Amino acid sequence: MQLQLMMSSGFSVFRVGISFVIMCSFYMPTVDSLLELSPQKYFSTLQPGKASLAYFCQADSPRTSVFLEELNEAVRPLQDYGISVAKVNCVKEEISRYCGKEKDLMKAYLFKGNILLREFPTDTLFDVNAIVAHVLFALLFNEVKYITNLEDLQNIENALKGKANIIFSYVRATGIPEHRAVMEAAFVYGTTYQFVLTTEIALLESLGSEDVEYAHLYFFHCKLVLDLTQQCRRTLMEQPLTTLNIHLFIKTMKAPLLTEVAEDPQQVSTVHLQLGLPLVFIVSQQATYEADRRTAEWVAWRLLGKAGVLLLLRDSLEVNIPQHANVVFKRAEKGVPVEFLVLHDVDLIISHVEHNTHIEEIQEDEDDDMEGPDIDDQDDEVAETVFRDRKRKLPLELTVELTEETFNATVTASDSIVLFYAGWQAVSMAFLQSYVDVAVKLKGTSTMLLTRINCADWSDVCTKQNVTEFPIVKMYKKGENPVSYAGMLGTKDLLKFIQLNRISYPVNITSIQEAEEYLSGELYKDLISYSSVSVLGLFSPTMTTAKEDFSEAGNYLKGYVITGIYSEEDVLLLSNKYAASLPALLLARHTEGKIESIPLANTHAEDIVQIVTDALLEMFPEITVENLPSYFRLQKPLLILFSDGSINPQYKKAILTLVKQKYLDSLTPCWLNLKNTPVGRRILRAYFDPLPPLPVLVLVNLHSGGQVFAFPSDQAIIEENLVLWLKKLEAGLENHITILPAQEWKPPLPAYDFLSMMDAATSQHSTRKIPKCMKETDVQENDKEQHEDKSAVRKEPIETLRIKHWNRSNWFKEAEKSFRHDKEL
Repeated sequence: MQLQLMMSSGFSVFRVGISFVIMCSFYMPTVDSLLELSPQKYFSTLQPGKASLAYFCQADSPRTSVFLEELNEAVRPLQDYGISVAKVNCVKEEISRYCGKEKDLMKAYLFKGNILLREFPTDTLFDVNAIVAHVLFALLFNEVKYITNLEDLQNIENALKGKANIIFSYVRATGIPEHRAVMEAAFVYGTTYQFVLTTEIALLESLGSEDVEYAHLYFFHCKLVLDLTQQCRRTLMEQPLTTLNIHLFIKTMKAPLLTEVAEDPQQVSTVHLQLGLPLVFIVSQQATYEADRRTAEWVAWRLLGKAGVLLLLRDSLEVNIPQHANVVFKRAEKGVPVEFLVLHDVDLIISHVEHNTHIEEIQEDEDDDMEGPDIDDQDDEVAETVFRDRKRKLPLELTVELTEETFNATVTASDSIVLFYAGWQAVSMAFLQSYVDVAVKLKGTSTMLLTRINCADWSDVCTKQNVTEFPIVKMYKKGENPVSYAGMLGTKDLLKFIQLNRISYPVNITSIQEAEEYLSGELYKDLISYSSVSVLGLFSPTMTTAKEDFSEAGNYLKGYVITGIYSEEDVLLLSNKYAASLPALLLARHTEGKIESIPLANTHAEDIVQIVTDALLEMFPEITVENLPSYFRLQKPLLILFSDGSINPQYKKAILTLVKQKYLDSLTPCWLNLKNTPVGRRILRAYFDPLPPLPVLVLVNLHSGGQVFAFPSDQAIIEENLVLWLKKLEAGLENHITILPAQEWKPPLPAYDFLSMMDAATSQHSTRKIPKCMKETDVQENDKEQHEDKSAVRKEPIETLRIKHWNRSNWFKEAEKSFRHDKEL
């Protein structure tokens, strides 16, 4: 994720600092978890942009007890959405709009800042489901459209054809459990799909539903419809309307309708199996391919949400399929052999699936552990991760929780890593799990203290540390300025950052023997697993300016690569041994056992960082979501080998040989494992129709023209054939297979164009040619001795939520803008 790691909750607009406050003074032991405030205190705590719900009643009112019991039950689920729950004690003699009249004490008031948004009669908040449902319904007014007639539904459907899909639901009444489930789904998917809600039976009947006694949910496939006269396909969710069932249903709707495969069905795995659904393979051969594909698509629509459908290409299989079989059925249970069937009618296929599939109904119970299918195959919906792991008990005791009182004392007393997060934000809560995983791995081995502070509770501390977005990790070491972590939001990269910062950089090497141990990896062998490259700067004692530039670069690169400096009188012995002209860099590649030298004459700190950053790139990398921006930055055409698994060593050898012979200097050679990066199949579909057998080698000229060229499938991927093909490309003798469109995918409204906002903010600062680690300034106030981080930051916080912005001709530049401050290496 790129976020990648971008929050995708439909509630994102309202999540920023939402609090949910209920006011009452009737004290009972069952509601002692509610925050108690006086009216004056409550209104003084209201802040712009923050929501709160106030309920007023007198202390001697017995009618509040039932409501408070249900409200107490709603505390925990509301907290899952960043909503805190409290009560305020009204003084009996006080007369105000909210505390005075008896009729006003029978309402709950929803505020945003000091603006009243909604009044709720307390009888509508009759239980925990009603409280959660109505509060989310009020706040998600943009994501959920309530309608009462068929004409309204048709208008919404026509407006979204070719643009977005619709999730239409019918519930018997608002406030019931099914209504809550739909609202919770809208919280996660509200800006991906248009939610439409009704309680009108007549509207449900007009859709052809026969059983109107229970709740219904339909998925309207409008995004594929380009003809306004054509009706959107509809898929009914046949499971009960629970939050988890809706989530699983939407996952199946997001999966490909039909997938072509050419491998053993026993080895095929898709998201359907992970969700507990079977797979149906329609066996095809070259002579009947078009007819078989049409049949498979028809079956796929009939079984949508019930099973995954794949087109199995018999001619490309290495595994024998019985000649008479035209359908292969694979159950979701592990270890069960596939079935080879002869079914010549679509209805027979549907019937076989329905009679041989048992989907266990999943009951949601907040008090019991819930086991469901494996849904680890995540996309950019960060909130799905939070929902999936919401009952995972994290060992938070391995990290120290900081407050306003303990922050300064802690970070000044010991070397500390601090996670600044917000408890209401999905990205923060997802990253908190990775942060705790790092704490588990470092338990008992690290001298670095891992801490965390919830900025939703201690905003003043975070403001003083210049924290304007979440989550942020900063490292505090005695005598040094704070350093912001700018890597990927995952366990592996954060662990690397912490481990490499156990020592200060650049390391001062004092002897030839120590330098040789450093270059061989022996000096810091426990860190080699985190940095496969060690950098050593060679300088004569008089090269003061060059050494300062190198030290500055080493400071920028801390946490990402090991850097050292040697500047003794005998430095010429090292420079002569490695044929390096002073000043110089020695790059020790430990995995390859090679040491190369790079001259540094008239090279500034930024250029040194660029040199080292480029040196960290592999010659023939596997492209992943995490490393994609680094290679796009090179602005070269991509030579990509798509493979369904590990690549053939002979292919790798051939391409690396051409790299060493300088044939590929103008290209970025790489490969993509479709099993590790499934989105690669969607990329291939943009290039080929139908999909070719794998592996396949393509050249993509993203940065100028958008042409895509395919290496001839009838030729072996060997050095001679590759060189000949490249020469034909250079001479213009090869035809492209497609041209990528030059369109942009922009946000639906200007207010959601966060990249433009970031561009405007960053234009206020000096631009840099290369990525840098942010420098932080540590300022201690003389009178308070407060440890504050006052580095230059953007003047206003910018939430980059749900950005889908694509520019084919300048892809990396757009990505780089979003990383400029947060992910700079």
